[in-house]
Amino acid sequence: MNDADLDEVDSLEGEHGKLRDFRYADARLRELPLSGTQLMDGRVIALTTQRARLDEMRLHSVEFVDCDLSGLHWDDSKLSRVTFTNCKMLGTVWEGITLDDVVFERCKLDLAVFTRVRATGSVIFSACSLRDTSFSATDLSGGVAIDDCDLTLAEFSDGKYRNLDLRGNDLSGIRGVSALKHIIIDRPQLQGLAEAFAAEMEITIG
Repeated sequence: MNDADLDEVDSLEGEHGKLRDFRYADARLRELPLSGTQLMDGRVIALTTQRARLDEMRLHSVEFVDCDLSGLHWDDSKLSRVTFTNCKMLGTVWEGITLDDVVFERCKLDLAVFTRVRATGSVIFSACSLRDTSFSATDLSGGVAIDDCDLTLAEFSDGKYRNLDLRGNDLSGIRGVSALKHIIIDRPQLQGLAEAFAAEMEITIG
């Protein structure tokens, strides 16, 4: 996406709830409340917000780069062809979100909560920190890959994880191993998965 083709804007609200071909950069906000807004073909760069509440949003072809969205609460929205790069999103809450062709690259998602999140297309977490992150009632079956991420104490529960690709990660510190049926891993990862299972079952190795 070429910045020269984008219009510089000072708000993400847009006219009549729609914003297209935009560039929103270097904003420092105490609060960011958005509801029912459509963002299309744009870039959000170096946005910092102390409190963001987004709901009923529709995003298509939007890039978030070098943003601090820690504490974000995002509800009932659809993200399509969206990328998050080098973003800090500690303690974020994602609830009722549909993800279609979404990439998280080099993002800090520690303590994030994903609830009722559904992947309808490719979703990739690459080189991200997912420490203490929770996935519950999520549908990550098919087209979802978590690669080279820190999954220490990441928890998976009551969701659909068929064909979730977990290759390239240390699995010894994850929780909720019993929920991860039909996932994809490499043979060397079996040892780490066994360690996680033993810890979950409180098995003592004598």
